[in-house]
Amino acid sequence: MSKLYIVPTPIGNLKDITFRAIEVLKEADLILAEDTRTSGKLLKHFEIATPMQSHHMHNEHKTVNSIIQKLKAGTTIALVSDAGTPAISDPGFLLSRACIENEIDIECLPGATAFVPALVNSGLPNDKFIFEGFLPVKKGRQTRLTLLAEETRTMIFYESPHKLVKTLGHFCEYFGEDREVSVSRELTKMFEETIRGTAKEVLDYYTNKLPKGEIVIIVGGKK
Repeated sequence: MSKLYIVPTPIGNLKDITFRAIEVLKEADLILAEDTRTSGKLLKHFEIATPMQSHHMHNEHKTVNSIIQKLKAGTTIALVSDAGTPAISDPGFLLSRACIENEIDIECLPGATAFVPALVNSGLPNDKFIFEGFLPVKKGRQTRLTLLAEETRTMIFYESPHKLVKTLGHFCEYFGEDREVSVSRELTKMFEETIRGTAKEVLDYYTNKLPKGEIVIIVGGKK
């Protein structure tokens, strides 16, 4: 019987892929990849010859129906994103929902997700937390930050390097300069770094040192 496998891939260090993930990717009939060039490097490294098809945020609305038809016809499909677990700030939700609506089996393998090591590394309370992903770029950003200023749970954000300083400045403005913050970047890679301190201290650090790489920000809740 056909099935959709959701397969996490390494966020940096290729050794973090699981034996089972490699097995599923080899045995699947088709791999849906966010970027076939990026995933192609991973498949080549592990000698996986399974055909790939592009499936990303710009075409997923158009391709979901055709993918469902392939699954109904008996095709076993594996979904991957460029890094980490699909559907976590990456394509995957629309296809998963469509599979459920069409009574198609889904199996999500455990594996890499950037926010988990960043949260644990932060030293901030992790018994209760909320995942915010990327903040709105313009519309709704102020409203969201005003609401989150009252949040008592630890908050998790994703951010791009060129917007990090701006976002940290907004945290100082809306949450207060003394709010506890931890920034992890380049997780699992050679230049992995975690900087902890108040929002103002971390802002000052990255104002004087241009950040690079994938970034996860952990913010302490309101006390």
